[in-house]
Amino acid sequence: MSIDQKFVFESLQDSETIRQFLKSLVDGFDTGKISLSTNGDEIELTPKGLLNFSVKAKKKETDNKISIKISWKESKANASPVAKTINVNS
Repeated sequence: MSIDQKFVFESLQDSETIRQFLKSLVDGFDTGKISLSTNGDEIELTPKGLLNFSVKAKKKETDNKISIKISWKESKANASPVAKTINVNS
């Protein structure tokens, strides 16, 4: 029987702090282990195999938003990749 876990964190951060978080996230993908924790909440994820990847961006007057979603199922590691690419320019 599996145990459902949920981790949520929202705050106002400067771009350097977010950059450091994203770098740590990349390091976690490199090692195959991502641990998130705050105020007693903690979750550990082990991304491997093929992952679903979604990027959405929105600009409306002065409001800007980038949403990145990465998901996977542990039993779906042998699926075939879909030939799509994304370009990010800075």
